[in-house]
Amino acid sequence: MPPAVHSRPHIFTLAWPLLVELVLAVAIGVVGTSLAAHISDIAGAAFAIANQISVTLFLLFRIVGSGVGVVITQSLGGGQRERADRVALASVGASTWIGAVTALVALGGAHGLLALLQTPADVLPLAAPFLMALAPAMLFDAWNASMAAVMRAHLRTRDTLLVLVAMHVSHLALALPLMHGWGPLPDMGLPGFALALALSRALGLALHLVLWRRHLGIAPVRRDWWALPRKELAEVLHIGVPAAAENIAWRLSFMAAMAAAGTLGAHALATHAYVQQIGSMIIVFSLATAFAVEIMVGHMVGAGELGAAHRLVRTSLYRGLVISGIVSGGVALAGPWLLRLFTRDSSIVAEGALLLWLGVLVELGRTFNLVVINALRATGDVRFPVLAGAASMVLVLAGGSWILAIHFGLGLKGLYIAFAADEWIRGLIMWRRWSVHAWVPHARAARRKLRR
Repeated sequence: MPPAVHSRPHIFTLAWPLLVELVLAVAIGVVGTSLAAHISDIAGAAFAIANQISVTLFLLFRIVGSGVGVVITQSLGGGQRERADRVALASVGASTWIGAVTALVALGGAHGLLALLQTPADVLPLAAPFLMALAPAMLFDAWNASMAAVMRAHLRTRDTLLVLVAMHVSHLALALPLMHGWGPLPDMGLPGFALALALSRALGLALHLVLWRRHLGIAPVRRDWWALPRKELAEVLHIGVPAAAENIAWRLSFMAAMAAAGTLGAHALATHAYVQQIGSMIIVFSLATAFAVEIMVGHMVGAGELGAAHRLVRTSLYRGLVISGIVSGGVALAGPWLLRLFTRDSSIVAEGALLLWLGVLVELGRTFNLVVINALRATGDVRFPVLAGAASMVLVLAGGSWILAIHFGLGLKGLYIAFAADEWIRGLIMWRRWSVHAWVPHARAARRKLRR
């Protein structure tokens, strides 16, 4: 069995593979949207809205992934390797059940979920079968998400990057012929993209199993794939449930905003989809920093190095804000050119370019949330972000989107103003929580638990 990690890498060493990993994931979404948009703007809108539901369902995997990552990093930081391995195996069985339930929801509830989002009538016939076709990939994604979280907690971020590269390369290699019907293959359209996704995720699972055995000395047996050990999962759920609840609350509020966009018609929905795909290229920089901070803070809490954790978060937040401002500003400047990669409709390009400038405000506020909330989670302070953020998500993000976009007639501009206001309100609240050291009692409690 590999020894516990005694020395920690610089945060950049952890962050750069995560950054590349996230960029690749976003690139696949951009390519998928582009491939769908080249079929038609209706297909582009169908891809976007079905993909949003898929991403929302994926957040259920955060119940396991978030909790596993924090518990394992704290255990490794405190020298409790056996405890970390037990938690890793428990995540496999939990992922099986969550993944299966999620897949069944997508398969049986596709029409109902799309109706909740006010999907336009001309988009629904393409979006529903696509969402149903995504169901098998969700089970594989559940396993891959938890296994990747375990690898990252062991500081093996480069290994998870290699797995992701293999998945995405195989996905694209399969998606193009399956969507467009090369040679003897039929023209499957959007369902072809989903089939390629499922096959690539199966490859990812196989690679994760090899890496677990080779680098971590962990090999799940048959029982581990369905067992739900109470003690280990209780620790995971203590962190994972509030963390997932915070993400789910945001996603549901965001979906309410998407419903507002849906009432504006397929043209507005397509514009929103293209801007979201371009904007997702910005968020990866803050996400990579946030994930690296969470891993490092977890190890520091396990080792009792709370002062070092505080300094790390302050420095990382400052750098994240600078990078986010530069990148989002650059993307906004290049907005008209980037939007023409998706569409030639001049009205979509013009409105989308304005939304990308509003997106600069969104991304700066979001940096506070990503970096600080992940740090709070790593210390065990997981309930406050949910309680403090819920009101803003419901009132400002969801409610504000409908009021500004529909009631005041601002359209998509109203959505982005609401997005920015919500991110800044929640971000500043979380920063105050960290800066006054309200997380310290939670970190000390986690440290005491390791000593038992």
